[in-house]
Amino acid sequence: MNALKTQLIARINTEGPISLADYMAECLLHPDHGYYTTQAPFGTGGDFTTAPEISQMFGELIGLSLAQSWLDQGAPALFTLAELGPGRGTLMADLLRATRGVPGFHSALQLYLVEASPSLREQQAEALKDYAPHWVDVIDALPQQPLFLVANEFFDALPIRQFVRDGEGWREKRIGLAEGDLTFGLGPEAPQPALEHRLLDTKPDDLVELSPGAAPVMASLAQRIAAHGGAALIIDYGDWRSLGDTLQALKSHKPVDPLETPGEADLTAHVDFEVLCSVATGAGCAHSKLTPQGVFLERLGITERARSLAAPLQGAALENLIAAHRRLTHPTEMGNLFKVLGITQAKTPPPPGLNA
Repeated sequence: MNALKTQLIARINTEGPISLADYMAECLLHPDHGYYTTQAPFGTGGDFTTAPEISQMFGELIGLSLAQSWLDQGAPALFTLAELGPGRGTLMADLLRATRGVPGFHSALQLYLVEASPSLREQQAEALKDYAPHWVDVIDALPQQPLFLVANEFFDALPIRQFVRDGEGWREKRIGLAEGDLTFGLGPEAPQPALEHRLLDTKPDDLVELSPGAAPVMASLAQRIAAHGGAALIIDYGDWRSLGDTLQALKSHKPVDPLETPGEADLTAHVDFEVLCSVATGAGCAHSKLTPQGVFLERLGITERARSLAAPLQGAALENLIAAHRRLTHPTEMGNLFKVLGITQAKTPPPPGLNA
């Protein structure tokens, strides 16, 4: 039994069952035993591979979309370019390389990375050593100026709570103990004001998920964009509205029991984009239509970019490029599972690749 599991069992023995959100927060962010503290999650040698790690084309096209949005908004002379949860810095490095030719873009930007993990900050510093990045722990620490931001697979890692409908109320799915080991159970039936509207589209025993941290993050970035201008691109897996159990644990690219080795596997859940859109409009922003990642990338010219990169290649290198294009765009791979959402000031068009 690992150290974090021992601590969690002791805590539950003392305090009683805990919420899934508390469990995820401990597993991912514990200062000594958390996943992002102790593991190397990215790439073929890690537990999962994100789109920027699959191909440079992903970050390049996101960069050109944000740069064009910056131009369309009058090319503000000083702005924040930011990423939430930048991983190893791969996406931002590709974004910055692709935008070097956009007149004035690099001289006007201040680069900020919202990252809490010291080990990941070290990797980002190496990947972005030519660009003098600043690091902050939270969005609220970003400068009050136009904000052009990307968040790729950020919201899916925020801790969630799960509720099972019971009549006209809800029972929260919690983590307790059975025979000395961690197990899922249900708390008592109780009303949940945040889920009142979900009584209209659910039936008894349906499960819905809430991400307590998603709304505050979106509110903070939307308030900055509403006040100062800019644009945000949110790319993640999920859909318009949560329904069903989407919690998953990945270790060495394979699904595992989320309770088996806490702190040693990545924990994620699908994003409820309806919540993000509601918060953004409440803060005075506009949001684009929710768009499949494959459609977004095709609109930005990923096939043409792939052909250009393919021209000098042959053999395994060419096959890898073709596979990367397919994985990013094909409906049966990441193309439909992942969605893209754009956030801008009210009455400002969304970034290229998206429709209002």
